[in-house]
Amino acid sequence: MQNQDSRQPSPCRPIPSPRQLAWHKLEFYGFIHFSINTFTDREWGYGDEHPDWFNPTELNADQWAETASEAGMKGLILTCKHHDGFCLWPSRYTEHSVKNSPWKNGRGDLVREVSDACRRQGLLFGIYLSPWDRNHPRYGFPEYITYYRNQLEELLTEYGPIFEVWFDGANGGDGYYGGARETRQIDASSYYDWPGTWDLVRQLQPHACIFSDTGPDIRWVGNESGTAGDPAWYTFDTEGRYPGYNPPGYDPAEDLGRGHIHGQEWVPPEVDVSIRPGWFYHRSEDCKVKNLQQLLKIYYRSIGRGANLLLNVPPDPRGLIHERDAEVLRQFRRTLDAVYSSDLAYRSTATASSTAADHYPRNICDPSPDRFWMPKQSCGEHWLQLSFPSPAAAQQIVIGEYIALGQRIRQWKVDIKENGRWLPLTAGTSIGRKRIIPLQSTRTVDAVRLRIEESRDLPLVSRIAVY
Repeated sequence: MQNQDSRQPSPCRPIPSPRQLAWHKLEFYGFIHFSINTFTDREWGYGDEHPDWFNPTELNADQWAETASEAGMKGLILTCKHHDGFCLWPSRYTEHSVKNSPWKNGRGDLVREVSDACRRQGLLFGIYLSPWDRNHPRYGFPEYITYYRNQLEELLTEYGPIFEVWFDGANGGDGYYGGARETRQIDASSYYDWPGTWDLVRQLQPHACIFSDTGPDIRWVGNESGTAGDPAWYTFDTEGRYPGYNPPGYDPAEDLGRGHIHGQEWVPPEVDVSIRPGWFYHRSEDCKVKNLQQLLKIYYRSIGRGANLLLNVPPDPRGLIHERDAEVLRQFRRTLDAVYSSDLAYRSTATASSTAADHYPRNICDPSPDRFWMPKQSCGEHWLQLSFPSPAAAQQIVIGEYIALGQRIRQWKVDIKENGRWLPLTAGTSIGRKRIIPLQSTRTVDAVRLRIEESRDLPLVSRIAVY
């Protein structure tokens, strides 16, 4: 139990590592799917595509990075190699790459261009390297794992700091395989020797978070619709699991989306979704780019439930992010900036059921990520309240936990005070780093109150904001 006289609470394990804590603070970043599929109008290449087909005419990685920055993204993850095996950098280990394409007369390196453009825009850079390779002749055999790790080492040592390494669960099937044109199945639980690959990432890029179906740092949310589970626990049990884990009857959206309330490891969810129906650009989908309202819905159901959002924006065959995609992203950022431009909490009076040490109620209005409110142990019911000097028009309430010492809150309620009367607004279980509560309509409130009905040890609240 927590000592009520302690100035610093004890951790409730599991807790995030420093790299995971830094990742949580990013909230929103982008995915770039651009490869030979962009020119064949496919989602999954077969592996027999000729490098000659890769020839963007106006490729501008700075335009990608500028668009991402204007949208409020904090980084970009590039599909350096998709399932077709075509490499966007001049890998020393294969001829199936940009070095044999007409783009820049075979002297181009798209990974270099994107990583450099990200840094010019102040964005972080991440990589995706498909474990499945429908081109490589030795896929399915032990020699391929050496090839795969050699390529991963190139990407992790030659392009500067990497903030996230993205692995998916694509685990074999039919392909070209150097001309064999056959179906190859692998044992997903053992073939890749994932612990060995993850160790390589830890050795070469110790600050990079590793994503897969089940971690070890970040987990897939279990769907590609842009929705986190509710609740969305950061804790998870990974024993016996691996990328591509999918036993009969398994529901990834339920399991990965919600997480495990009593999980023994910290593996928070990442929501990956595309701005278009497909992950690669298709001209036929120009009229199907998600609109502003769809993007806002995704935002509230991903970041608003405590997850991070990875939004895919695929460049077109010119090598540019299409005008429609870019414009809706600008609308999206303008709207969010307007919504969150003024936090009414700054002009409120903060009170609480009790306060331990110097963790005052007013700390929840402080933008510093290292300040929070903590009650005394002896208090039976824990609550925090913001009271306004005059009635305030509220459209959203945002609450957040101080997660550096664990995800503690298990049951909570939010009430609003209107015309002198307290009214229940909503209730839930998980909060996490950020929980957005959109109101159905604008409410004129005198006060907002967070009640914590169940918590592991003392609850630590980092934020209550009202917009």
